[in-house]
Amino acid sequence: MQHQPRPAPRVSHNSDPEDIVTLLAPRLAYFAGVARTEHVTRAAQEMQIPQSTLSRALVRLERDLGVDLFARRGRTVSLTPAGRTFLASVERALGEVERAAESVRADADPETGKVAFGFLHTMGSETVPGLLRAFRADHPRVRFSLVQNYGEAMLERLRAGELDLCLTSPVPDAPDLVARRLDEQRLRLVVPDDHRLAARKRVRLAEAADEAFVTLEPGYGLRRITDDLCQEAGFRPRVAFEGEEAETLRGLVAAGLGVALLPPPAVPRPGVVELTVTGQRAVREIGVAWLDGHPDTPPVTAFKQFLLSRKGKLLQQSA
Repeated sequence: MQHQPRPAPRVSHNSDPEDIVTLLAPRLAYFAGVARTEHVTRAAQEMQIPQSTLSRALVRLERDLGVDLFARRGRTVSLTPAGRTFLASVERALGEVERAAESVRADADPETGKVAFGFLHTMGSETVPGLLRAFRADHPRVRFSLVQNYGEAMLERLRAGELDLCLTSPVPDAPDLVARRLDEQRLRLVVPDDHRLAARKRVRLAEAADEAFVTLEPGYGLRRITDDLCQEAGFRPRVAFEGEEAETLRGLVAAGLGVALLPPPAVPRPGVVELTVTGQRAVREIGVAWLDGHPDTPPVTAFKQFLLSRKGKLLQQSA
């Protein structure tokens, strides 16, 4: 009996990795099932597929690889050395897929799933902990992945699918996002406690036109609001220092290095006086945003509805 040479493999050393995965992946579970039982009929019964479908899949897999994975004796099969080598890697790969499936199912579980939630640095000390405590009173086992960042960075992570929801300011207006205004926060002119305006309770922003300002870096929502309010008041702020965190700016003000437009602090800061700004609407709006058309898991839906129910009450402790 003459040995028939095996056809040239469809997967070569030069094949694109994506082509290899597309070609081989659907058959790997079939291969592992037959390797486990060493019997085509029993494997087909366990996997609830026709035996003919399973047999054809194995033949195609061997043809595509260009190697014999099984030695056949009727319906009974045994792994060749190449088959044993291949099985070790296939089991690892299938194990990773199974763990990934378990992970995403767990994240979508209504009771114990996960929400990836972003928010502004200034909301991290009081507002967000209070929100999470209130939400978990009714959803005690929902898990959170929390990200603090400035607005534009969080919107980028929304678009990348890394966040489900974020609290940001200003409220974005973009065709690929859905955003809802939840609350607004009064901004105050913060000055050193020995400043010429420190004895005042109220001040027009134009009165600080000649002052050095400490601000957040360009790209931060509060920086944009500061620039816009100063422009509305008739001047361009002379920026002496730029930072990434509001409380750091308060420290710079306390050190006499400038003045700043900031939301109220979680805890009063010594060395500064916070003045009400009059003559214009000095506020920042806070909203929740998510990616338009992005399907929500049950825990994300529940938390989104909770946030929307807090409209007008989100920042009560920071008013």
